[in-house]
Amino acid sequence: MPSKPLSVLYVSSEVYPFAKTGGLADVSFSLPIAIRDLGHDIRVMLPKYGNISERKNRIHEINRLRDIPIPVGEITEPATVKSSSINNPRTKVQAYVTTNFNFFDAKKGLYADPVTGEAYNNDERFIFFARTVIQTCLLLGWFPDIIHCNGWQTGLLPAYLRTIYAKEFANTKILYTIHNFSDQGIFPASSCDKTGLPTEVYPQITHDKKLNFLKAGISFSDALSTVSPTYAKEMIKDKEIGGGLHTALKNHELPCIINGIDLYGWMPKSDIMIAKQYDANTWQSGKAANKEKLLQTFDLQPKESTPVIGMISRLSEAKGIPLFLEAAADILKEDVQIVFLGDGDTKMKKEISKIAAKFKGNFSVKLGFDDELAHLIEAGSDMFLMPSHHEPCGLNQMYSMMYGTVPIVRSTGGLADTVNDYDPKKSPEGNGIVFKKYEAADLVHAVHRAVKLYGTENWETVVRNGLSTDFSWSASAKKYDELYRSLMDA
Repeated sequence: MPSKPLSVLYVSSEVYPFAKTGGLADVSFSLPIAIRDLGHDIRVMLPKYGNISERKNRIHEINRLRDIPIPVGEITEPATVKSSSINNPRTKVQAYVTTNFNFFDAKKGLYADPVTGEAYNNDERFIFFARTVIQTCLLLGWFPDIIHCNGWQTGLLPAYLRTIYAKEFANTKILYTIHNFSDQGIFPASSCDKTGLPTEVYPQITHDKKLNFLKAGISFSDALSTVSPTYAKEMIKDKEIGGGLHTALKNHELPCIINGIDLYGWMPKSDIMIAKQYDANTWQSGKAANKEKLLQTFDLQPKESTPVIGMISRLSEAKGIPLFLEAAADILKEDVQIVFLGDGDTKMKKEISKIAAKFKGNFSVKLGFDDELAHLIEAGSDMFLMPSHHEPCGLNQMYSMMYGTVPIVRSTGGLADTVNDYDPKKSPEGNGIVFKKYEAADLVHAVHRAVKLYGTENWETVVRNGLSTDFSWSASAKKYDELYRSLMDA
């Protein structure tokens, strides 16, 4: 007898195509669709930032969800929750979008001013968002079986559900997925008073005498999960990742479910954003056409037999950008061209631009984010570099393999779980190039190994190994289904 479908509210601060700064948005798009495909009534909820077009995203009003009064500290702000959807060609999922002028619509960035880099009043913004999620459920009379919270921005939601609204949501189970243990939502202790939570729970929502959204999520959820087995071990062992918060995990099991990828959005044979579509049989001609367009886009001259290394990254320490900057001059001594797309730290922006100017003709940088260009980088590059210091799961290494682009990665977190080092004798089944130490010499050597392989029969082998790796959501979605059901049975 088939199991009864569950009702699930999936809450995230960013969901593609509405809002995206990184992989969380992609996961918050493709996982709910995969869960819906299993038969569950899943809906997503996110804030509407100022850069989200209501017309383009077909966002429209819901009469009973207008001007909901939401308290934040001493003030009360109105929330209007609107309706939209996320879709692929086969499946549609309802999306609720929280709007408010002061907290979201007036701000063009998601978490910080895109011009100055100055962080917004994110404590108040995500207190407001959490309370809006609850009011939406109450006004709809919808009490989901599961509320699935994602990232620090949703960390206070479990605290509200288990304190102020414990009676109303007594039958709702809370799953909290930790996507990045270093990203905790830390604010002054005085911000606790803005939450409206009872003072007796302050020890459960603070760490090192500061409000900590992630700690709140850990403290009040029925179950936790994270996005790769290796990252889970690193979270517990490496105090540096969590700033000492690893102690909060000691009484919790930590199921690890590796993210999948959206095969409708990231499949070279149907990708409408690339210059020429291709599949596992036509990858060589397909990649050649995309490489030509890519080099043209980055103002680089094509060089016969020279591999192109792609990078799409936030400019941050976690992504290993300082390591790349240290190694860049030595990497560029190899016969390679590098294209970089990304944004982030102001100082790193200046440094990477300086290196690009010095190695003009072999290294080109575009600052910012462009989804179409990201697809072209994956399709047109021969190699894709991810020198991460920490990487909870990572998606680009999976996209790369789907596009016949060989990933060069450091063995950390989800990169260690998804990329196997290729060696023609020791590991002929490998699907990428892996280095272990967070050192410039190791990174340079990994690139050297890849360049030596390029253009050989062994190169074709590693490309085909990547193309044949299964990164669909189907297996991971079934694991979430099992986790949801185990929560309901507990």
